[in-house]
This record gives sequence, C-alpha cells and structure tokens, in this order.
Amino acid sequence: MRVGGLELAHPVLNASGTWDAEQSHRLFGEANPGLAGFVTKTVTPEPRAGNPAPRIATTASGLLNSIGLPNVGRTAFLTDLLPFLQQHVHGPVICSVGGFSLHDYVETIVALDGHPGCSAIELNVSCPNVETGCASIGADADETERLVLAARAATAKPLFAKLSASVSDIAEIAQAAEAGGADAVVCINTVKATVVDRATGASRFGGGGGGLSGPAIRPVALHAVLAVRAAVEIDIIGVGGVGSVDDALDLLAAGASAVAVGTALFRDPTLAQRIASGLSRAR
Repeated sequence: MRVGGLELAHPVLNASGTWDAEQSHRLFGEANPGLAGFVTKTVTPEPRAGNPAPRIATTASGLLNSIGLPNVGRTAFLTDLLPFLQQHVHGPVICSVGGFSLHDYVETIVALDGHPGCSAIELNVSCPNVETGCASIGADADETERLVLAARAATAKPLFAKLSASVSDIAEIAQAAEAGGADAVVCINTVKATVVDRATGASRFGGGGGGLSGPAIRPVALHAVLAVRAAVEIDIIGVGGVGSVDDALDLLAAGASAVAVGTALFRDPTLAQRIASGLSRAR
C-alpha cells in the first residue's frame, strides 16, 4: 500500500517520540517489530535537553507530558542515529523535523534530502511543549503553507505535516499544508493540557505547558480526521488514543489511510504487531 507516496507493508506506524528503536533492537533484536516503518523522534538543529522536570503525569484516561523535544541535534542524528536506523529498521524511516523558525526546518530538510536513510519527512508543527515554533507555526494557516512550500522546495521526498487539534480549525490548516505541497497530513499530536499545583495555582510541569495523549483524545482524533478528510485530497495518518484493532478501524473508517500508535506502546510494546495482524484479518 502507498500512503503519501510512501510504500508501506501495512497501515500501522508509531507516533513520533513513542518508540526507542535502539533500545528495541537491544531488547527484541528488532528495531521496530510490528511496525510498517519507523517515525523518529523530532530532530532540531541543535541538541536539546528538553523541559525541566517534572515532565510526566498520569491521568485516569491517558498520559500528560511536557517533554520539550529533547534530542541529539541534527549533526549527531545524521552521523549516528540515522545510519543505525537505515541498517536496522524494517520499512521506511520517516524523519520528524522541528524548529523555531522556517530556516531551522529548511536547513535540516536539506541535510536529510541527501541522506539515503531518510525515506520521508514529517514536519512537526504541533508540539505543545515548546514556547516558539512548532505549534505556533501550525496554528496559523499562512505560516503552515509558507513552511510547507519551503520544505517542498528543499526536498523531493514524501512530505507529511503533523497537525494539532488545539487550533480553531484543523481543516483550514490541513488545506494550507496541502496547498504548500504536503503529500499527507498526520492528525493529531497531543492536545494542550496540564496539571496544577494546588499550593501555587501554577502548572506542576517544569516547562509549564503540556500535552494529553491516550484514550481521552481518541474522539478528538476521530473528529479531526473526519473534518480533514472532507477538506483535502491528500492522505491522512490518524493518531490519537489507538489501543486496539477497533480503534484503528475507526480511524480508517473516518478517512485515514494509515494509523500511528503512541502512548499505548509504552504499556505494551507488542501492540503494533497485534493491531497490524488484526487489521489484515478485518480488511
């Protein structure tokens, strides 16, 4: 099957930042068991430690995080991590790219365009855990289109835009991504959320803001996919609260061409394989 110009063995991927391919390879002998490819953690131009602790909190219906895009930075990603992924990942490697300006994104995309280990590029314009860039770009249709146009000019690789539901009209942002030349959109990232310190009235997260993932956002993801499907012609990768075959089938029925599993993988690393097998039987 083809999704956004990318050949996949089946329609199940991981959500960016929810699967450690290196650790998986050490533990299971496979970098991405059960997945049709691998979506990397978001890479930024410079290394980032991420937000100060605390960065994680649980809820009755999911997980809250304020991680803040920690990563090794573009140079180490290109010289160390991407060659490892090229060697050990089954299927395509989709490189998630983030930044705090259009220039940040384009420089990284130019570097990835010449690397055979990168099969496609996902533009993270939806992370709620950093103060500038990412979600501030993805909340504005004009900024989104401008970024995707610049990214499209910098690479011929399949180009995906990962969108936020924490905007006034996700369909409008998806249309802007399509107009800029995106091959697919990813719906959705975590939803803006936090936990409060009762003593101070402030967020308990060291970085302030945060994002909610898990079962609580599944209906939000379904709403986003339905709205975006009615607005654009390009493919959709549905993300948000996928924890079973039925959850994946709902997103596919709503108009997604593929799904990505995120938070549920922390609890059950074998889940992707079971969902892929279940979808094969159901379809």
